[in-house]
Parts: sequence; C-alpha cells; structure tokens
Amino acid sequence: MKWFNKQSRLVQIILLLIPGVNWITEIVVRVSGAIQKPTATNILGLVLAVLIGFAFGWLDLIWVLIFNHLIFCK
Repeated sequence: MKWFNKQSRLVQIILLLIPGVNWITEIVVRVSGAIQKPTATNILGLVLAVLIGFAFGWLDLIWVLIFNHLIFCK
C-alpha cells in the first residue's frame, strides 16, 4: 500500500488503466495492506479485488482520480 501511494499520480493511473495490470496491482496492494493493517476495510478491499477483479480496478481508477487514494485504503 505504501509503495502504491508513493508513486506519482500518473504512474498510479497507468497501473490502474491497463487491463490485467490493474488486477495484479490491486491484488498486490490489497494483500500488503491487509498484512500491514488487518482491519475489516482492508480485508473487504482484498476480497472485492479478488472476486470482482477488473471492474473493481476500474472503479479504483476513478476513485484515485477523485480522492487520491484507493477505495478502502487510506
């Protein structure tokens, strides 16, 4: 989670824009977030990223554009 947040906004958008890459990025960021802080929101974000996959990645792209962080990750 820290790695993703340290990236520039352009890199974050590119990682979430490319299909396939966005899903892998989601999984890696969500697993690291759940390991660092095993809160209910981080675990919920991980479950949604695994189950919904690409759609959740596109939703996160929009969320990053508006709020500058991933859904359920602050």
